[in-house]
Amino acid sequence: MDERRLIRVSKYLSKHLRHQPERLGLTLEPGGWVGVEQLLAACAANNVAISLAELHEVVEQNNKQRFGFDPTGQKIRAHQGHSVTVDLGLVAQQPPIILYHGTAKHNLAIILRDGLRPMQRQHVHLSRDRATALQVGARHGQAVILIVQADELFQAGQAFFCSDNGVWLTTAIDPAYLALER
Repeated sequence: MDERRLIRVSKYLSKHLRHQPERLGLTLEPGGWVGVEQLLAACAANNVAISLAELHEVVEQNNKQRFGFDPTGQKIRAHQGHSVTVDLGLVAQQPPIILYHGTAKHNLAIILRDGLRPMQRQHVHLSRDRATALQVGARHGQAVILIVQADELFQAGQAFFCSDNGVWLTTAIDPAYLALER
């Protein structure tokens, strides 16, 4: 599959596995799972034919590892980023001492005043490394990086989860736990 098709299929799957499964007539099972055959049939019924081989390629080649199969290979899900309510079954765990959040510079004043919020998603997304945060922030304009005092938040009782693709997830973050990387 060429790069353009890979990106197009990945975006289509993101839209329907994270935000609008009902548009394809899908209902996410607990954990965010949907049957592979059910997904492929729903895509085809909506004039977007995706082969099983293409689906496997998207899961394996997506640079952000957004999707994964269950151990049987019969179900697929998005690892995180859902705007629809879904319990991914992630177990709370202690985060690294600091995590990073990349955003566009034009969002900075509001974030430093109000903190980080999930917005239309279920969780705030955090990166373990600066490079990933910078890449995420650059998608929306001139990137800035916020340092999140994750261990302090955890010690204060806030739950953290790590998705299967390494993205750290939590609820809203008070600005007292944020610092702009200089």
